[in-house]
Amino acid sequence: MFRLSHDKRVLLLALAGGLPAILACAITLAVLGVPARVQWTVNIVIVLCWLGFCFAAHGHIAGPLRTLANLLEALREGDYSIRARVDDPKEPLGEVMQQVNAMAATLRQQRLGALEATALLRKVMEEIEVAAFAFDPQQSLRLVNRAGEKLLAQPAERLLARDATSLGLAEFLIGEPEQTIQRSFPGGVGRWAIRRSQFREGGVPHQLLVLTDLTRALREEELQAWQRLVRVLGHELNNSLTPIKSIAQSLENITKAEPLPDDWRDDMARGLNVIASRSESLSRFMSSYARLAKLPPPKLGPVEVNSILRRATGIETRMPVFFEESAPLTIQADADQLEQVLINLIRNAVDAAQITGGRVFVRYTHNSSNVSITVRDEGPGLSNTANLFVPFFTTKRGGSGIGLVLSRQIAEVHNGSLSLRNAANGPGCEAVLVLPVQ
Repeated sequence: MFRLSHDKRVLLLALAGGLPAILACAITLAVLGVPARVQWTVNIVIVLCWLGFCFAAHGHIAGPLRTLANLLEALREGDYSIRARVDDPKEPLGEVMQQVNAMAATLRQQRLGALEATALLRKVMEEIEVAAFAFDPQQSLRLVNRAGEKLLAQPAERLLARDATSLGLAEFLIGEPEQTIQRSFPGGVGRWAIRRSQFREGGVPHQLLVLTDLTRALREEELQAWQRLVRVLGHELNNSLTPIKSIAQSLENITKAEPLPDDWRDDMARGLNVIASRSESLSRFMSSYARLAKLPPPKLGPVEVNSILRRATGIETRMPVFFEESAPLTIQADADQLEQVLINLIRNAVDAAQITGGRVFVRYTHNSSNVSITVRDEGPGLSNTANLFVPFFTTKRGGSGIGLVLSRQIAEVHNGSLSLRNAANGPGCEAVLVLPVQ
């Protein structure tokens, strides 16, 4: 179907609007008997003026529309530098041109912001030490950062557009979104944390794969653990070996004396007793450390919470421990290990309560997922919580410093937790053991 353009329709409407007046003028001149020569002259002048004004109106309408189309096309192509000339901002056409100019300025600012954000993102991607890969729905690589190039030992030009299978990464695009694996890549060998997420680009879903090398972090943690262990062992060994060395030298000097002192036997006995005592203390320390380092895995079985709490509180004979029984509850745990934790916590609570003459309370609450066992004492409370779970740190005379550490370790292998805090509504502190119900 033939259809006229907008400017053609405007021109035809302008011509149609003046046509009746032209015909009326021609007819009037003929009826009045005006000479033919005059009629032709007048008619030609009127027609020329009519056509001139019609085409001028057409130009005034089509011209701004073409200008507006060119501006919009420039915006579509991303050229935001072109501006329309506004003769009169109060007229309708001036308002339209002003709005187009404002839209161009806004788009230009947004484009600059997007470019700056993209440049920042690319800079961050290049500088971070984790390998990042972006794959399209066909598992074709679309983005890789410098760490990713280093991991695969190839430049980005050789990696982009390759599929995940040829890169050795296809297995990580399925399954769990977070994994920890031991893997060898062309650019590195070690333990890796892998995280997968999704994003959209142009409305199309993509997958972002991030690989983090855990080897360095694990080595740093291992080094710090060794340093802490050496400090603890060195401190305890020095505490025992220094007096042993000093007393041994004193005894050696006694045996070399001529003649021997009258009380040399008593001095020898006292010195040997001190050496034996320190040696026994050192042996206990090493046994405690071996016990902490060789905790066996828990043997899970059904444990009734009221029953094990009743048994643990009944072992303490120095003072009565008040136990509030709750509704029967059975959990899966290692009964021996759990009882050891409860005995340690109750013993610590009784030690604290005896200082102030207070009492000890044991109770538990539970919901659908967790059971919380609380051991509360009315002692002096906690003055320093920073070293509570530091191995071999103790403020009790004759303490080994492993009770709380061992208790927390047992709680964690049961997928639970152990925390100590000062009581919020009274004197003393609370030890809270949280264990999963299922």
